[in-house]
Amino acid sequence: MPAARESLLDAACTALARRPWSAVRMVDVAAAAGVSRQTLYNEFGGKDGLARALVRREADGYLAGVDRALAGPADACDRLTATAEWTTSTARENALVRAMLTGCWSERLPAPALTPARSGSVVPAQRRADGPLPSPTDFVALVRDRAVAALAGPGTPRTDTSGLARSCELVVRLALSCVTAPPAEGGVADLVRGALHRQPVP
Repeated sequence: MPAARESLLDAACTALARRPWSAVRMVDVAAAAGVSRQTLYNEFGGKDGLARALVRREADGYLAGVDRALAGPADACDRLTATAEWTTSTARENALVRAMLTGCWSERLPAPALTPARSGSVVPAQRRADGPLPSPTDFVALVRDRAVAALAGPGTPRTDTSGLARSCELVVRLALSCVTAPPAEGGVADLVRGALHRQPVP
């Protein structure tokens, strides 16, 4: 039932844009997705399961965008700049991504525990959503490691990537600082390029 699951997550996301999570009703989410309330409960188990699945989907979407930014044919500096710009623009446009990256959950958002939830779900996607959710520190490591893998290339020994890892983590942390204190238009790229100029990517 992947199509119904995505429709329900889309409907929950739309409802969240209009009202605080505490006011989002399961019956309204089901109706907006065009499915029965029972289908919603079968898929997610309850409102907490829906919240976890919504957060997991947004985390996966953010990381897929990171992978796209790093996959470009440009040089390492341009790819890291694209990653930083993706991070800041996505966090600016998506309150859930911003909360996941910063750990600052407003009262309008669902704030599921990052630790695994007890799950009896038979739905594989829900069992994954019920697993541990990434913290801001986890996101730093996930993006840094993806950047190192993309820029170092296959077969590069881990011991040869320590300088690259430092540069990648610097960019990730710089991008996160721009999420909490946005620079002027175009400032993210200038900040990243300036930082990498002082500490070139190996």
